[in-house]
Amino acid sequence: MTELLSGNDLCLFRGDRCLFKSINFALNPGELLLIEGPNGSGKTSLLRGIAGLLDFEHGDIMWNEQRSSFNQQGFRGDVVWLSHKIGFKADLNLVENLRLEASLRETYEDRLPAVLQRLDLLALTELPVRALSAGQQRRIALARMLLAKARIWMMDEPFTNLDKAGQALVADLLAEHLDHGGACIVASHQPLDIDGRTRRISLS
Repeated sequence: MTELLSGNDLCLFRGDRCLFKSINFALNPGELLLIEGPNGSGKTSLLRGIAGLLDFEHGDIMWNEQRSSFNQQGFRGDVVWLSHKIGFKADLNLVENLRLEASLRETYEDRLPAVLQRLDLLALTELPVRALSAGQQRRIALARMLLAKARIWMMDEPFTNLDKAGQALVADLLAEHLDHGGACIVASHQPLDIDGRTRRISLS
């Protein structure tokens, strides 16, 4: 099987401190890469480096058998990110934010009503994002992932600000994405039980 994404001999420093070195991984369609470790171990930095948002000291990220840096626009179009900061405009409502996103990248905009229903957001469409709770804002970020035409989901602590029902929903969405041939990279200090092929990187 052709690898969708891989990392070779990745190394990153923060100041004089080596966060990690000699990190290697390969990720195929239908697989989850789980990055584990305590706070401060470099999980978010590794995610950001894989996404091309910061530079490694050395090592390469390969996407579709070529360096991701050779086609950054194509690579970033194949990635959607769920981070601690949701990145939406606070004075716009959730529909306006998601439609703005659709103007910047390829999305399944016709799926918007079904996605909002799945995420229990239909009753909140007229409210500005700043009026929503942290958990509700997190669900809007999940909607962005579901609407994006991206095979690679990157998720940094995906259970943050979600109750047990929300956490179960995230697990279900991840499993469905893998079942449909997508791939996921998740950084988490919490256990993640997903019914799918899982690879692991442990940072300390």
